[in-house]
Amino acid sequence: MNKVQGQSFIAASLMLCSFNLMAGGDAFKSGVVLPQYGKVADVETSLVIPKGMTFKVVFDVSKAAEPGKVNRSLDTLARFINMHVSNGVALDDIDLMMVVHGSAVKDFTKEKYFQSTQGQPNTNAELISQLSKLGVKFNLCGQSAAYYDVTLQQLLPGVDMALSAMTAHAIAAREGYSLNPF
Repeated sequence: MNKVQGQSFIAASLMLCSFNLMAGGDAFKSGVVLPQYGKVADVETSLVIPKGMTFKVVFDVSKAAEPGKVNRSLDTLARFINMHVSNGVALDDIDLMMVVHGSAVKDFTKEKYFQSTQGQPNTNAELISQLSKLGVKFNLCGQSAAYYDVTLQQLLPGVDMALSAMTAHAIAAREGYSLNPF
């Protein structure tokens, strides 16, 4: 290797090392709207968000959170809000809904019910409250609620009971929500 090749190799190695320092989890930071939740990374993009774009998106969650952790799908909602507001989308132009079914119904219950079934505090309640205050709609599947013996009165404030998750998704589609595929 000659001197020029050696210098190029060193420069490339340093660039790669500095890139690796910012890659992975270290690239994520607190968001501007919900700083405790939904960490985001700065991304150089080539797909421009159109001016005045309104995001009307429905998310689906069927799995309960790991014990003692916030439900990952709830954190995804926070990340969606944080990353879009950080990139110039007005908070008023973000209209989100979450359809809840399966074992995830437990994460949307009041403390008394949650503690009686899970034996610990509901770590999701605070984020659900914050998201509700931002206008996020939560529609819980009545069929799943019946399976898990959850009543309307046991749901956290801001969480509505639908006939079923299928019903909630059909209503969301009729109201113009796009389905987030993950």
